Amino acid sequence: MAASLNFPRLKQLTLRGVIMSEDALHSMLSGCPVLESLFLNGIVGVGCLRISSPTIRSIGFRVRFNRYIVQNPTLLQELVIENAPSLQRLLHYDREFAPSLQRLLHYDGEIGLVTIRVMQAPILEILGILSPSISKLVLGTTVFQGMCAISLTTSMHTVKVLVLQSLGLNLDLVVDFLKCFPCVEKLYITSFTLKKSMKNAMSYNRLDPIACLELHLKKVVINNYCGRWPDDVGFAKFFVLNAKVLREMIFITSDNCDDKWMANQHIRLQLNNKASSGALFTFERRCLVPTFSLKADPFEWSGPREWHRMR
Repeated sequence: MAASLNFPRLKQLTLRGVIMSEDALHSMLSGCPVLESLFLNGIVGVGCLRISSPTIRSIGFRVRFNRYIVQNPTLLQELVIENAPSLQRLLHYDREFAPSLQRLLHYDGEIGLVTIRVMQAPILEILGILSPSISKLVLGTTVFQGMCAISLTTSMHTVKVLVLQSLGLNLDLVVDFLKCFPCVEKLYITSFTLKKSMKNAMSYNRLDPIACLELHLKKVVINNYCGRWPDDVGFAKFFVLNAKVLREMIFITSDNCDDKWMANQHIRLQLNNKASSGALFTFERRCLVPTFSLKADPFEWSGPREWHRMR
């Protein structure tokens, strides 16, 4: 019946836990000629979704599905943005995999490994969460394989908000993304610590400047910041010392943030040598949880917070 449905005035559509075929979903979407917002939460039966819409502004999806409801479900494996001239937000919400490191390194069938291909999205502004659950990200001729840059031949100058999730704070990985998105203004990073050091001692080459750090990056949020090991301190310090127009850097931590800890962070991060004279540094105890909303930045925190701020 889905194939015969038409919603000529529908602007927002959410499908949650729906079982349907690819043909049925594509037919249903073609019957929504003015659709602006689409959120797919754990749909089954659709392995590949292709989007070609002149009106769609926001796409959100979550692959994870309760395997006890449907045995051996066909989950979304590929999302292709063929032509979306109005698309501003592409939001990926599979974040539950992160606490289990083994499930990241050894795919067990419960977590969808998704390929995302963006062919035409000329005004895309918000992109994330990009994580190891995305096996391949193709942006024009630029390719990221498992979060690692294979080719960096296309720059997307429209993206202003970028959200990344990785195993450990890997500076090389993040810098590659910043080169691909040179006009990012807000950068959200969630890391899940590995025992192995990520060797975040990269020095900034002034002869090969990163446009984002020089001209655009105004806000950085690091979720799961520890501040006790050289790798995460070195990662954060790179932005402190090199982001020239930074206005705010937020460290979300589980530590107590007492006076002694804060003083130690001030020294280790070299805040006296910050590249942006007006930058504020905030240490908070909370959890970064994105919501699928239509506000300007869906990753902006609006709930209660316990925070300490330094200049």
